[in-house]
Amino acid sequence: MSSLRRRKPINESSDSKHKEEDEDHDDVDADGDDDVNGKNKKTPSKIKKKRGEKPPKQPKWSCMDTCCWFIGCICITWWLLLFLYNAMPASFPQYVTEAITGPLPDPPGVKLKKEGLEAKHPVVFVPGIVTGGLELWEGRECAEGLFRKRLWGGTFGEVYKRPLCWVEHMSLDNETGLDPCGIRVRPVSGLVAADYFAPGYFVWAVLIANLARIGYEDKTMYMAAYDWRLSFQNTEVRDQTLSRIKSNIELLVATNGGRKVVVIPHSMGVLYFLHFMKWVEAPAPMGGGGGPDWCSKHIKAVVNIGGPFLGVPKAIAGLFSAEAKDIAVARALAPGFLDNDIFQFQTLQHVMRMSRTWDSTMSMIPRGGNTIWGGLEWSPEEGNSYAKKREKKNETQIADQAGSENAVCKAKSANYGRIISFGKDVAEAPSSDIERIDFRGAIKGHSAANTTCRDVWTEYHDMGFAGIKAVAEYKTYTADSLVDLLHFVAPKMMARGTAHFSYGVADNLDDPKYKHYKYWSNPLETRLPNAPDMEIYSLYGVGLPTERAYVYKLSPHAECSIPFKIDTSADDEDTCLRDGVYSVDGDETVPVLSAGFMCAKGWRGKTRFNPSGIRTYIREYNHLPPANLLEGRGTLSGAHVDIMGNFALIEDVIRIAAGASGEELGGDQVYSKIFNWSEKINLRLDEEIPAHSSR
Repeated sequence: MSSLRRRKPINESSDSKHKEEDEDHDDVDADGDDDVNGKNKKTPSKIKKKRGEKPPKQPKWSCMDTCCWFIGCICITWWLLLFLYNAMPASFPQYVTEAITGPLPDPPGVKLKKEGLEAKHPVVFVPGIVTGGLELWEGRECAEGLFRKRLWGGTFGEVYKRPLCWVEHMSLDNETGLDPCGIRVRPVSGLVAADYFAPGYFVWAVLIANLARIGYEDKTMYMAAYDWRLSFQNTEVRDQTLSRIKSNIELLVATNGGRKVVVIPHSMGVLYFLHFMKWVEAPAPMGGGGGPDWCSKHIKAVVNIGGPFLGVPKAIAGLFSAEAKDIAVARALAPGFLDNDIFQFQTLQHVMRMSRTWDSTMSMIPRGGNTIWGGLEWSPEEGNSYAKKREKKNETQIADQAGSENAVCKAKSANYGRIISFGKDVAEAPSSDIERIDFRGAIKGHSAANTTCRDVWTEYHDMGFAGIKAVAEYKTYTADSLVDLLHFVAPKMMARGTAHFSYGVADNLDDPKYKHYKYWSNPLETRLPNAPDMEIYSLYGVGLPTERAYVYKLSPHAECSIPFKIDTSADDEDTCLRDGVYSVDGDETVPVLSAGFMCAKGWRGKTRFNPSGIRTYIREYNHLPPANLLEGRGTLSGAHVDIMGNFALIEDVIRIAAGASGEELGGDQVYSKIFNWSEKINLRLDEEIPAHSSR
């Protein structure tokens, strides 16, 4: 019995096993799955079914997968296009462009060589902010292997590989405005310092190539490279850059038959060279000791391109909230992205911390106060419009300044004098309806950030909630109050800035205080050199919306956030308000008022700012976009940097370098309303000192 009892379960098990095999055979027969020997096999799906296993789940497609896939597609497409571009014949893009638009005009250098022009006056290039290359000479451990590699300009590879290390090395000391301990970043020298900002993105390269067409070469061209992060006087203190420029200009004159140089500054380089002209004639040790006639002996003409003579409102937005229109729009498209801690890198906060150590940025704070930029109820550009078609008027080539037939934007009643307003309603309200609480002297209160934010310290962390509230409750800021605002929100930065720059209008230029270098780059607080044979040109683009004033709002408070940001929801076509930014005519960076006023009025004829009567000329270039993608950045662009490839501008520059005067060039060429706007500005031009008056 016991043996039977033991066998019974075996038999049952065996029976059930046979039963399962029969079922499996039936399933296989039904599926028609026979092996080559005629024997049936179980399919994997049936094995899983027998074991009671569930089919594996498909992996979910995460946001990170999408991002990686998208970036991969972009990279593959980029490398494919780059390969095709390098593989095609060099003449192919020109062939396709000519097939679409017709034959291209000769480059200016080729055209003028056919006319018989030859190199005459040596030329000196003075690059602007951010366009000159910077390389590492000494760094911290994280920068191992980067000796004499470009940290700024070129491919910017180190930004992606080691961003925090890059920020550390690009920042200056917050107390001195000079090198931090153990770090030395220096400007690249030679023409390569600023010919290209990045691979394929030209700055000076096109102009240099066209000058070479008529015979210019390295011995007749000089790039006055400098560390654009430093205050102008500190470039001499640290690197002796001003002394080097003086020596090189003297060498160019001496080795070229005594011919004077033509100096071509661009953007902030315009202000830098203004400072140089005062420095070179001032006695040592503060100045270069060249004597009062140095400029007259060595400079034939100063051809300023896109010069922010009176500053740019865009600089205020950058210092106040580390943004301008482009950043503000990016924040609106991707809310929170730039404000968040992305891979432990608070993007805008680090940008602000770094840029606030660059004293040069404070050279572009608007100058002249309400006298130039307007107040709560007025501005010179009232009724602003910027035209999209070029107009000319007889031989003077001055456009019809009253017309706005082709205007892209016509502002009916914009209050451009309110450079910062907290809220669109404040920007548009009558000044009598705005209740303002003065922020000056307000108690800042407790810290708005804890110690976890100290690695991205931006001085806002020392303001406290009360200080932030006080800034917003003042409601609106004109040019007169902007400097006080920056002193309140960034006292350490402005302590350095006001030691090197000034933003007012001089009452008496004979006052000994104006001999100090802090006034030398402000054209409203200094005189031009005694050089009656010299010429000064202001060349700049028009027809592009250019930032003039901003609508701000308080950002939702976070421990490490910047408390103010542009309100991109603010729009109004009647006042040229878009994405929280009021626009006027200009080159996308410098408004016409800043680029043109000094040559239109402040220096025109003999004035207290131009006692020797240096002749001044305005040459405007109306922006026309490229006809197709193959034209690249175009040859008729009026944009702030792209204008360096504008054929008309290059032709004017070459003619001046080859010996032409402003009259031979055709005098003024104006498409904007710069002369009308200049007449609205009540600025004293004679040497008499009247009683103080305010508008």
